[in-house]
Amino acid sequence: MEKYGLIGYPLRHSFSVSYFNEKFNSENIDATYVNFEIPCINEFMKVIEENTDLCGLNVTIPYKEQVIPFLDELDPDTAKIGAVNVIKIIRGHKGKVKLVGYNSDIIGFTQSIQPLLEPHHRKALILGTGGSSKAVYHGLQNLGIETTFVSRTHKSDEVLTYEELTPEIMAAHTIIVNCTPVGMYPKVDFCPNIPYELLTPHHLLYDLLYNPNVTLFMKKGKAQGAMVKNGLEMLLLQAFAAWDIWHR
Repeated sequence: MEKYGLIGYPLRHSFSVSYFNEKFNSENIDATYVNFEIPCINEFMKVIEENTDLCGLNVTIPYKEQVIPFLDELDPDTAKIGAVNVIKIIRGHKGKVKLVGYNSDIIGFTQSIQPLLEPHHRKALILGTGGSSKAVYHGLQNLGIETTFVSRTHKSDEVLTYEELTPEIMAAHTIIVNCTPVGMYPKVDFCPNIPYELLTPHHLLYDLLYNPNVTLFMKKGKAQGAMVKNGLEMLLLQAFAAWDIWHR
């Protein structure tokens, strides 16, 4: 039996474990998918060494960037992004293991947002600067959309703080993508601190979160007439892509 899994911390509300095990069951695939909830990235190699039947891993927060030094190789697009969410484990002779990192987030996000784009969607704000935001950035770049990061703190001249979101900036950036965990279950009464009163029906709010199904970020956007979408479809699409990567 082949084994696949997910590394991250915490993993209480993991989508992947139920999705892949249901897939294996319905398609009569002799495999299992398990969670590896590791409190420190230094335990990553222990997971590889102790699970000799492990063929592939997904990676979630907070390890999408931290795992890279442990890998032998990165897919070229993934190297540009600087964040990994899929690892292919190639086992050779005498137990030699090769770990190759990929990013299926960019595939899932691009395929998910593309059908929603209108001609006026030319500029985007990306809320957050973590691993997922980097995949979103490259996905939007590939779609020809100019992007600006937003963070709670001033990190560089290319990154705005929430306090710097003026009416002019909000009017020009009609796509807003939440790549932060703010508003995720169980803290559903929170949302990123953007000026929601400046949103219009021309805005598209995309939340990478999918639990809850409708976040406060989305509710506030919808109240202003904006189009909203959660990250569930992206999650499904990146899971499809991960399976393809493991079986290339």
